[in-house]
Amino acid sequence: MVVEEITSLALDVDGVLTDGTFWWGPGGEEFKRFSFRDVMGLSRGMKAGLRVVLISGEDTPLLDLYATKLGIQDLYRGCKDKASALKEYSETRGIPLKSICFMGDDINDLAAMGIAGSSAVPADGHPAVLKAAKRVMGYPGGNGAVREWVDLWLLQRG
Repeated sequence: MVVEEITSLALDVDGVLTDGTFWWGPGGEEFKRFSFRDVMGLSRGMKAGLRVVLISGEDTPLLDLYATKLGIQDLYRGCKDKASALKEYSETRGIPLKSICFMGDDINDLAAMGIAGSSAVPADGHPAVLKAAKRVMGYPGGNGAVREWVDLWLLQRG
């Protein structure tokens, strides 16, 4: 990762910001677990100028709650083509793809990872994604992988 070039972090949600599991309540409501380590990391990164975008294949109100809590303005829900969403984000915000790192965990993230300037995967990502990513994090999804990436970004920026 060449820190000077990375100004934006694009994140898949399930398996990256969560551990990839969910619970259903008796009324059909969906629950997900997010890590405060990642929340703290993203907050610190954003204060230092890192732009964050969420790109998820899911379309759930939990994404809106998470984005609102952190002040993330860019959110793409229900994406079946994450590479197209990443291109749209790049064009809309005027951020070159080479300045974006995409972190994903499964095969539906590979196309977006392939067009981003850098890519990362949590330690427990799918084997094909682990092989394709430029950086494999030491922590699993939903358990500090995003915080680890942001801490490295902050450290390398000095």
